[in-house]
Amino acid sequence: MSDRLPGFSTLAVHAGAQPDPTTGARATPIYQTTSFVFNDADHAASLFGLQAFGNIYTRIGNPTNAVLEERVAALEGGTAALAVASGHAAQVVVLQQLMQPGDEFIAARKLYGGSINQFTHAFKSFGWNVVWADPDDIASFGRAVTPRTKAIFIESIANPAGSITDIEAISTVARKAGVPLIVDNTLASPYLIRPIDHGADIVVHSLTKFLGGHGNSLGGIIVDAGTFDWSTGGKYPMLSEPRPEYHGIRLQETFGNFAFAIACRVLGLRDLGPALSPFNAFMILTGIETLPLRMQKQCDNAKAVAEFLAGHPAVASVSYAGLASDKYNQLARKYAPRGAGAVFTFSLKGGYDAGVNLVSKLQLFSHLANVGDTRSLVIHPASTTHSQLDDAAKIKSGAGPDVVRLSIGIEDKEDLIADLEQALGT
Repeated sequence: MSDRLPGFSTLAVHAGAQPDPTTGARATPIYQTTSFVFNDADHAASLFGLQAFGNIYTRIGNPTNAVLEERVAALEGGTAALAVASGHAAQVVVLQQLMQPGDEFIAARKLYGGSINQFTHAFKSFGWNVVWADPDDIASFGRAVTPRTKAIFIESIANPAGSITDIEAISTVARKAGVPLIVDNTLASPYLIRPIDHGADIVVHSLTKFLGGHGNSLGGIIVDAGTFDWSTGGKYPMLSEPRPEYHGIRLQETFGNFAFAIACRVLGLRDLGPALSPFNAFMILTGIETLPLRMQKQCDNAKAVAEFLAGHPAVASVSYAGLASDKYNQLARKYAPRGAGAVFTFSLKGGYDAGVNLVSKLQLFSHLANVGDTRSLVIHPASTTHSQLDDAAKIKSGAGPDVVRLSIGIEDKEDLIADLEQALGT
């Protein structure tokens, strides 16, 4: 090719991949092996000492996974990436590099229910404390900053409500506080929003969702933007101080603008162990090839379905940033001009019972706890994904008792609307 930078769809198919040098296979092979042979003793020592790059053991890295990592890093505009077993695993590995017992991180209150649960309860056993802020009140992030704050965490498009977060405004708060901004970009995918372009320092995904796109493989990924100076103020000793397990190497000094991705691999993945299966990496890579096609179709379908629901007499309200009347529409135009995503919520006039009843009547929509599939999905968050929260917390997170979440697939929009129409009745 010429010096022209490849477009998004080209990167989705080609980034990170070459024909296999041994067999000529065009599709990335599944390297289904636990470990890799060293050339000699010196080669092995250099790999273990971080003096050379290469394969040691699939828990730490694998050639199939490496293609996936390079591809997502290219799509997100990052310097490097690390694939792990799930989106939750990505969050644990990221924060392990940043946090010490007693430290705090600030999180947007509008998050996936599983993340709220992980942050509130599971992370307490590590001594990591979450402080909640309101993404509709940017100043609340600044008020939450203390000397113990080590990061700010948001979602680009919030789950389940589909609201758009003002990434640039919160990035300004993070810069002032001297901490990295972590953005979960799962619902948007880099096709709709690239958080690094708007000030994010770290991007995480559940690869299980839109990037994989077919509901068949779990995975997570961490993308390093290469934008944060980890040596500032001694806040991040995992990156700035000598690492005794690697003969005193300072990761920031040695690896520069991809030091965070290296830390996640050699300090997080190595010791915590949430490795991604090479088979799942292969499946997710295959899904990414059609990401632009799927996301555009899903966004177009979602807007049509949201417009139908907005006019239905049984529906109290629709929360979809793609609607001109939605409070997040201006942010959607700024951050996601191709479409406001394929996940959104609506409220029914009949409350909790009406939501449960609707889910039971739908026939084409699958009732399950996932998003980002080629198939259209439905769930009643208050009785499932957010059931661990009290009613006040459910409402604050966008999952009140009358709320139903849809994840719109690639079916014909007329069929999706017909299924909702029969389930809602007149």
